[in-house]
Amino acid sequence: MGLELMRVQYGGQPTDFKPMASVGAGVYEIRVRDPSGAYRAFYVAKFDSVVYVLHAFQKKSQKTAKSDIELGKLRYKLIGVKR
Repeated sequence: MGLELMRVQYGGQPTDFKPMASVGAGVYEIRVRDPSGAYRAFYVAKFDSVVYVLHAFQKKSQKTAKSDIELGKLRYKLIGVKR
């Protein structure tokens, strides 16, 4: 996950990601899988010098849990990103 976030930090794109409009405008989800499981991180990189990681977690089921999405939404509001 750290390598994927570093790619974003230096202006690149993660290897596996998708937009997460359900969390907020400009939010993306990094997707990482390894032998120990599936991991996700919601982030916003709308600014030249900042990457906000809103939430990082291990997925336990096929669908992203509502509680993970709601936590991402709450943190998105806290950083004050204009939609």
